[in-house]
Amino acid sequence: MTTEEVPRYVRLRVDLVLEIDDPEALTGAALERIAADELLPDRERAHAQSAVREDEAEALAYLVDPFDLVAEVPGVELAQASWSSEEVEYDPDDEDWDLDEEDEGDEESGEEDGDDGPRP
Repeated sequence: MTTEEVPRYVRLRVDLVLEIDDPEALTGAALERIAADELLPDRERAHAQSAVREDEAEALAYLVDPFDLVAEVPGVELAQASWSSEEVEYDPDDEDWDLDEEDEGDEESGEEDGDDGPRP
């Protein structure tokens, strides 16, 4: 087997901080997605709807799908994905949130996959 025939797996880490500026629109969209899911059992649907109404992070988790990030990328197939969403305290001026600074450190040290660094 040549190197080209051996499957290569790459872990892609994405860390997003999103500002929710219209909670009603977010919750409404998540409720619509849940209602449209024909494979979701009624008991799970009721639980999902309740969670989405109580927590905007839950609503976001129902709307964001990692498959959508790579579905149109040629030459790759999603092998596994997991994701979660949680409310965080965000301060764009706090150095813990300076992602560019992390990248510079990785480039200087010659690291390719780098440490994700501290997360608030």
